[in-house]
Amino acid sequence: MKALLAICMIVSSIFVFAGENAAPHALSVVKGEVLEVRDVESYTYLRLKTKDGETWAAVGRAPVVKGSEVTIENAMVMNNFESKSLKKTFKTIVFGTLGGAGAAAAARPVDIGDVNVARAVGANAHTVEEIVTRAAELKDKPVLVRGKIVKYNPGIMGRNWVHLRDGSGMDAANSNDILVTTQAQAKVGDVVTVKGTVRNDKDFGAGYSYKVLIEDATLQK
Repeated sequence: MKALLAICMIVSSIFVFAGENAAPHALSVVKGEVLEVRDVESYTYLRLKTKDGETWAAVGRAPVVKGSEVTIENAMVMNNFESKSLKKTFKTIVFGTLGGAGAAAAARPVDIGDVNVARAVGANAHTVEEIVTRAAELKDKPVLVRGKIVKYNPGIMGRNWVHLRDGSGMDAANSNDILVTTQAQAKVGDVVTVKGTVRNDKDFGAGYSYKVLIEDATLQK
């Protein structure tokens, strides 16, 4: 499931929940004609004409053209969202992954350079590899880890999602990357010290399920 989140985590630039009606409900796929495109720093908002009428959607920043047909995969609907970037509240909005040809056009990898970050110092300090491989031992315990942000997706389900690497671990073993959820803001390329709690087998719904992650984290540069 890490790959799924890596491809997308595709939502508003900085959405905030607005009351109890903000609970998401899942769809599968939304298809429509693009009537309007509004780009912000990391995301693209689309006003779509679908078979069920007009709707707004938010996907990762992508070169979407007005008049094109797009498919939003892994779609979820959120109610009463405020986009601070657009200074607009959406009564309902769909967020998900831009699929098909649109996804291929948007798949521009970020060059983060070599990742080789010094280990955090202090109580409960670990490397990324240690947290991943010792997840059962560290379950529900506080940890401290220092690394480089290689992916950053804000405002999904009321939190920001960070993928952190420090040069430890192996890609083939899925031990070189740890997911972190936080209220703090950051950007790809930042080197930060993360302090949070290890969780195992966390299922957020809508296909977002993880064997290990760090929750409720603070970030310090």
